[in-house]
Amino acid sequence: MSIATPASGPGPVSGIPQSLRHHVWQTLKLAGPVVIARSGVLIMMAVDTAMAGSAGGDELAYFGLGLSPTIALTLLGLGFLLGVTVLTSQADGAGEPERAGHIWHVGLGHALVVGTVFAIVCQFGVAILLALGQAPDLAEGAGRVMHMLGWGLPAVMIFVACSFFLEGVSRPAPGMIIMLGANVLNFGLNWLLIHGNSVAGIAFSDAMGAEGAALATTLARWATALIALTYIWFMPSRDRYRVRGGGPSAPEAGKRIRRIGYPMGLGMFIETAAFMAMTQMAGYLGKAEVAGYQIAHNLVALVFMSAIGIGAATGVRVGNAVGRNDAHGVRMAGGVGVGLVIVAMILLGACFVLIPDLLTGLYTSDAAVAATAIGALAVASSMMIFDGSQGVLVNALRGLGDVWFPMAGQFVAFWLIATPVAWMLAFHMEFGTPGLMGGIYAGCVAATTIAAFRFNVISRRPLRRL
Repeated sequence: MSIATPASGPGPVSGIPQSLRHHVWQTLKLAGPVVIARSGVLIMMAVDTAMAGSAGGDELAYFGLGLSPTIALTLLGLGFLLGVTVLTSQADGAGEPERAGHIWHVGLGHALVVGTVFAIVCQFGVAILLALGQAPDLAEGAGRVMHMLGWGLPAVMIFVACSFFLEGVSRPAPGMIIMLGANVLNFGLNWLLIHGNSVAGIAFSDAMGAEGAALATTLARWATALIALTYIWFMPSRDRYRVRGGGPSAPEAGKRIRRIGYPMGLGMFIETAAFMAMTQMAGYLGKAEVAGYQIAHNLVALVFMSAIGIGAATGVRVGNAVGRNDAHGVRMAGGVGVGLVIVAMILLGACFVLIPDLLTGLYTSDAAVAATAIGALAVASSMMIFDGSQGVLVNALRGLGDVWFPMAGQFVAFWLIATPVAWMLAFHMEFGTPGLMGGIYAGCVAATTIAAFRFNVISRRPLRRL
């Protein structure tokens, strides 16, 4: 049912800056821990990539190609579960926190099913990569990485459901702390497994290279899932949110999570699959190119985590405003989120052109690989403004419950625009990996334009709670 929302009348001039400060502060307070937690996911991948690269260029190429499909699957599952955040934030904003626990339980069930399906898919990694046209030696090495990473995907989905619940009730800090601890664990396991190092003269495994990095990540992911489950079960506000059950029934919660999650998951998969296609294209250019592109893509993804954090906070703030039936709050939350991400992307993107040697040196000492990465980073530096903006706007639309249009917009931007432009620039115009990044640039500009237009239209309509 649509709920008509009266337009907010103009307040006193002195009240406008206070309102703006309030929105900025509330967004940053939510975004900070989410940025760190999401960055922790990418830092784990960056550490894996860098430490796998220390075992040689071939191991780096194996890890990059094997990681790429699992990222696509992870983000597909993440999208499926975003309904947990949307529903809990709207319930919390409406003053119905007791429904949140039931939503979390339903979300966990979905997480386990989705994660198990993804784990099974990853066991066919070699066949998938061969079907994508990769050389047999690359497909074999990368397939082993996919196989190992796949066993950790159920844990990823469980942790995602838990962190989305916590973010939806404006408690993102525990997820941040858990992810920071997971990175420490992952680093230690990488050190033991990639090179077969020993502790007190005891070697826990032979040198496993890229496959060791994948095993370390899988073990760390299961640790995050178990700790997150334990925290929520015993957290001080567990009775308020009825996380142990006993709250009012919400029989439609599963259906609503799926109704929200299917288009969200497909939208995220569409975008990520396009990026995966770029990685596969880099593989056609050669080992040095795919390794260099993986470094550049990893750095871009790491910077984008700031946008993910701001976007997640913006989505929660929009969802809270919808729960309060506050149309002005919806528009303020969306506008503040976009402004904050533009500032963040300008500052962070500048590092790609100011210190590229330092950044690429963290991953490799191979001059050919570093040169490939630096060329792609030069293109990505200003692209981040559009990439970050579209990420925040899509989250704002999700907070409003608008899910199908953003999915269609992402398909247009990243498959009808980004992918063919990347192919043309990289192969026909022979720009190589900078051309691949140029294709993504074109897609991000298109996605930002589409999402900004849609948010402007939807945020002025009567609000509707899901």
